[in-house]
Amino acid sequence: MRKFVLLSVFLIAVGPVTGAFAQSSLASMFDRYDVNAKWAQLPAGQSWGGTTTWVTPDGKGNVIVMVRTAPYFRVFTTDGKFVRAWGEAGLFNQAHSVHFGPDGAIWATDPNDHVVHKFTPDGKLVMTLGKKGVTGDDTSREAFNRPNAVAIAPNGDIYISDGYVNSRIVQFNKDGKFVKIIGGKKGNRPGEIQLPHGVAIDAQGRIIVGDSDNKRISIFDKDGKFLKSLPGPSRGGTIVTPDGTIYSSDVNNGLVAVFKNDQLVDVIKVEGRPHGLGVDPTTGDVYTSSSNGEVPNVTKASLKKASTN
Repeated sequence: MRKFVLLSVFLIAVGPVTGAFAQSSLASMFDRYDVNAKWAQLPAGQSWGGTTTWVTPDGKGNVIVMVRTAPYFRVFTTDGKFVRAWGEAGLFNQAHSVHFGPDGAIWATDPNDHVVHKFTPDGKLVMTLGKKGVTGDDTSREAFNRPNAVAIAPNGDIYISDGYVNSRIVQFNKDGKFVKIIGGKKGNRPGEIQLPHGVAIDAQGRIIVGDSDNKRISIFDKDGKFLKSLPGPSRGGTIVTPDGTIYSSDVNNGLVAVFKNDQLVDVIKVEGRPHGLGVDPTTGDVYTSSSNGEVPNVTKASLKKASTN
């Protein structure tokens, strides 16, 4: 019954609603955020030059936007001022997602080459998981099939969403040694996954999965045992903050759903197709990047000062 009520509220949120939320192209359903689609200030005469596929803040004043043309990494301050760009042509076959680890390392996925890269904060490549050009199935320990997202646990363990073809999360230790497979069976029954497109680790070590084709968020315990799912679109990024708040973006509905204590607490309408999602762990600001190649952009939704979670 609880899930039914949650789903009903969510459908009202994304369906034919009335009022300011419905009338505005960019808005927070419960008026908790100011939404700005003109946050990024590119240098004069420069453009994105490609799809803005992902975005992630480091919580220390910097935000990386990943673009599918070189230079792949564009760095901004949290107030949108351009800092620098890096990532030479040929580094990726398809730049897909970028993520910060707790140590400041930068992780990036390349679905077309079936690999995940780790870079130092200054851009030096130090680790690659997967085998370039080699595909694996749902039982493979060393090969992926179009991996699309990464989460790094506080202890350094690596969780890779191997989802465009496979249906699993693969866990490695901080040194890149295989630990276990979470999921691994395609379907819509409890514990099955259909195109995972995001992964996050909460403070209890639970594994939060954007189970996108099933339009839900599936939650597993630290040992990989299925616990429950929350209904909601999830074809984008999946983030969990230290207080347990879950954020899920969806390219098809152009929104970010915000859950706390398994309840929907807000829906943020954003610009374009919010494929990439990042939440600043310091400020709670929400960043999305659009995978609309004709109109690339990054949207920042800032928590209003009077708002409380």
